[in-house]
Amino acid sequence: MDTGTKREPDGPLGGTDGARWVGLPGGLLRLRRLLLVLWTTVLGVVTAVLTGVLAGPAWAATGLVWAGVLGWGWVMLGRNWRSWRYAERADDLLISRGVLWHEQTVVPYGRMQLVEVTSGPLERRFALASVQLHTAAAASDAKIPGLAPAEAERLRDRLTELGEARSAGL
Repeated sequence: MDTGTKREPDGPLGGTDGARWVGLPGGLLRLRRLLLVLWTTVLGVVTAVLTGVLAGPAWAATGLVWAGVLGWGWVMLGRNWRSWRYAERADDLLISRGVLWHEQTVVPYGRMQLVEVTSGPLERRFALASVQLHTAAAASDAKIPGLAPAEAERLRDRLTELGEARSAGL
């Protein structure tokens, strides 16, 4: 699994001053794929039982539709996970994501008001954490999901330090 490789940007902001792109670790992909398998299995069994009881045993095969959803979702989750990356530059943080609709967010260090590290029960089980960046504009908040807790804390501390240094002159 990829644990944070250098990636070249392929979006509209291709010239990013030689920024070093860092991908997300594989734990987030494993978590999302596990949830996909669990949900499609449960829905497949429920569909098969209900259609088998209500419409006859031959109709129980309709539960196999969820196997197709599982296969499609497996591939899509991998593509989505590979699209997430971030880069720390001298004056701002870049976050890039998206397969069909590519988004690239630029968060200037001086505009950051709060940097949070969060980790829910499933994320803790998979040793993951997310970094949430809050700025003055609500629409510009950014999030980097699925980081190792140590990397999330390092990033939080670095962004907080850079944010304080950049906003001191305001």
